[in-house]
Amino acid sequence: MSPPGGLGGYAFAQPSLDRADPLRGDAGALRALWPAARLLVLDAEGRAPADEAGDPLPLLGADVGGGPGTAIFLGRAGEEAWFAIDLATLPALQAPQWIDLRRAAAQWPAQVASAFAYARGMLYWQARCRFCGVCGGPVAFTRGGFVGHCDQCGTDHYPRVDPAIIAAVSDGERLLLGRQSNWAPRRWSVLAGFVEPGEAPEQTVVREVHEETQVRVRACRYLAAQPWPFPGALMLGYEALAEPDPPQVDGELEEARWFTREEIGAALQHDGSEAEGILLAPPISIARSLIEHWYRHGPLITQA
Repeated sequence: MSPPGGLGGYAFAQPSLDRADPLRGDAGALRALWPAARLLVLDAEGRAPADEAGDPLPLLGADVGGGPGTAIFLGRAGEEAWFAIDLATLPALQAPQWIDLRRAAAQWPAQVASAFAYARGMLYWQARCRFCGVCGGPVAFTRGGFVGHCDQCGTDHYPRVDPAIIAAVSDGERLLLGRQSNWAPRRWSVLAGFVEPGEAPEQTVVREVHEETQVRVRACRYLAAQPWPFPGALMLGYEALAEPDPPQVDGELEEARWFTREEIGAALQHDGSEAEGILLAPPISIARSLIEHWYRHGPLITQA
């Protein structure tokens, strides 16, 4: 299904696997699938092994031996099962290089990069759910790695995803961008922030934009989402119509300002090698897609 307005082109959101939920509870079936299964290995920093050319290093269950053990069953691509596995369980694994998933997203097939993002989110959650948040007891993972069960108090824990909004905010003529002090020089992007408890994403758009810039949002509309495995967010992309308030920053952002369509068009032509001009979010991000969408189509919201 295509998102409203044709937003797309960013990484990690392409359909990758049949998640095959019924197989998660069938330990015998997972063991049978293991020898021919594809293993997605990630180290503690979320990097994947690659060959000399930078392609994913092929690794099957038969190469490792044994059975799934603590590996996470991600699903199936056709008849082939895919598992995520932490490098710490494969201390002898050697690779010509280890690639960050941002780099992988720019050069690997979309299906593969999306599957590694899925693996990263699951492994990161497990690494931070080793003990029960209710009683402190040790957690054991079941159902292919998707349920963390505490034998001490009986609580079940489930994979965590942190929803966040990211919004292309326009006053009808200009686009609002901000920058953080720890970003690369001249880097600007659309505004983003995490959804808080008891809050709908549309309310988050209004709150975050006002908190960060004092700009008042009048209306907003959901466009598309991107899993963002750094480490485990789900970016909910919006366009928003706002009052032409002068941006004022006090906190997270170092600076925020309105940019004209001409300025955004010039920035979209930059490849990062220029000595002057602003730099926008990279093409793998939904932030870049939101900016390009606004530049090409203008705001789809024309009135509150």
